[in-house]
Amino acid sequence: MLVRYFGAAKAASGVDQERLPAGRPLTDLLTDLRRRPATPGSPSLGKVLDRSSFLLNEVALRDRGTVLRPDDVLDILPPFAGG
Repeated sequence: MLVRYFGAAKAASGVDQERLPAGRPLTDLLTDLRRRPATPGSPSLGKVLDRSSFLLNEVALRDRGTVLRPDDVLDILPPFAGG
């Protein structure tokens, strides 16, 4: 599964994308991501995730119990300023 980070999520994770194991619900993935140490000079990834929305294969994902598959693309989108 491909995870893509945008804005503050990219700064907090230290990467713009990464491949992670699939076969588990979004809630489990988010728990693992929250355990990562903060990137120096950036907010913690956990704080960013708390404010973020998620797209799964370019569709808004609201059910955090959704099981992620190997061919999925998950976008992590923190709030953006501007219009």
